[in-house]
Amino acid sequence: MAEDKVVIEKFNGSDFSWWKMQLEALLCQKYLDVVLGDKPEKMEKAAEDAWNSKDKKAKAVITLSLERSVAFNIMKETTTRGMMDALTNMYEKPSAANKVFLMRELFTTRMNEDSSVTIHINNLNSILSRLSSVGIKFDNETQASLLLASLPDSWSGTVTVVTSSVGTSGMTFEGVRDLVLGEDVRRKNQGIVGAVGVGEEVHLELGRM
Repeated sequence: MAEDKVVIEKFNGSDFSWWKMQLEALLCQKYLDVVLGDKPEKMEKAAEDAWNSKDKKAKAVITLSLERSVAFNIMKETTTRGMMDALTNMYEKPSAANKVFLMRELFTTRMNEDSSVTIHINNLNSILSRLSSVGIKFDNETQASLLLASLPDSWSGTVTVVTSSVGTSGMTFEGVRDLVLGEDVRRKNQGIVGAVGVGEEVHLELGRM
């Protein structure tokens, strides 16, 4: 029976822990996970050849599981262990480089027109969570402002109503999130594309924030 082909989503710098878990499971399925450990110092020729063959295959699996922008960062690594250690240092440990990468990702995150609001909010939450794990935390009001700032131009009416009605000091992330999700449902039901007629509905929702 042919082996089922398993494909994992390419790692683009987001949610490294989830990607790493999938990658390790994939290498295990292919009987290549042994090379994630240290190579024995003394090996017989046949055993060393087998190790090197598995290491080469595992490196190929990792490379094909990375987005181009990430793969370029580990081009100089010559072993599977070296590739995984380099990725861990960049995306999992609270290093200065990791913090800078996550901050750049946060401030360049913006929802595209007609994109899924739910996916966008989940993505923003993921970035904020990863920043928190490396010691960078934003208060609730700042998180709410970041969410509003990441919305596309067609949501400018909603953003204006929210900020002018309660001001940034009266916002919570949960309140703005629920308002945005509710507005998204309203737009879909009414076939709204641009920021038209949002004032009344938004004002009604502000009381819940």
